[in-house]
Amino acid sequence: MPDVAKDAPLAERLIAGDKRALARAITLIESDDPAGWDLVREVYPRTGKARIVGFTGPPGVGKSTLIGALTAELRKDEREVAVLSIDPSSPFTRGALLGDRIRLSDHFLDQGVFIRSMASRGALGGLSEATLQAALLMDASGKDDVFIETVGVGQAEIDIVDHGDTIVLVLMPGSGDSIQALKAGVMEIPDVIVVNKADHPMTDTMIREIRGVLSLGPATSWRVPIVKTEAAKGEGVAELAEKITEHREHIEAEGTLEERRARNLRNEVLELAASRMRRRLEATVADNPSVGELLDRVVKREIDPASAAKELLEREDG
Repeated sequence: MPDVAKDAPLAERLIAGDKRALARAITLIESDDPAGWDLVREVYPRTGKARIVGFTGPPGVGKSTLIGALTAELRKDEREVAVLSIDPSSPFTRGALLGDRIRLSDHFLDQGVFIRSMASRGALGGLSEATLQAALLMDASGKDDVFIETVGVGQAEIDIVDHGDTIVLVLMPGSGDSIQALKAGVMEIPDVIVVNKADHPMTDTMIREIRGVLSLGPATSWRVPIVKTEAAKGEGVAELAEKITEHREHIEAEGTLEERRARNLRNEVLELAASRMRRRLEATVADNPSVGELLDRVVKREIDPASAAKELLEREDG
């Protein structure tokens, strides 16, 4: 990290690669502090250099262990890595397990690795609205690779498409969840598929099933590779790193990297606008007795939900 005074502005320290500055910046974003959004605005022109790789898949398939092994592999080439793990928040307590920090603890003392867990905070789709903002800050801080790991539950698996240049779907053999993933349309998402815990006797059967599902999809210029790994032993991880690199080179050569990023950023703008509008509406409900009366009428079956929503929006527009 270049020498930067400890009392230098936060943005300057962040761009210089100061891990503490990056941690502070993400905390500001998570807290919805205006200073955090000002910071993103300031460093945004410095972004766009990192590889953003999204990891998704059912719980228990070993995503965090795989990311830890992949990080170790990339560090051999002195690539700087940031990991952003999105954990489920309780809808009641807003608490999160944040267990990925434990599984990635081997990298805590490595100055070239930054690890952060972020609660989804009940966000629609399971991804916090601050997720891409945090990824942008990691990018601006000079990281070569930014890994975003979703909880792998429900809509979050689909939404990760809007946050990554390359999407890695992690499955494991012998799991009902994995078979469900094959059926649920999730197979349309990945650029690379990993079958982890590949010492399982059902591995080859699962790979045949995956190939069968992939063959039903539309033909594209990129053939989705299937990589067998045993992340806990580090086996197959070098091949996974190669496939991620190959995909990146493919979309750069094809010109689709910028298309993906344009789509992702447009979707991010819409998500941020929608979430802020929702908060504004919720504040209106809390402060306006007439809105409460409108909602009570829905409960009493005097007006249907769609008509009530239309009326609520007309009030806002007015």
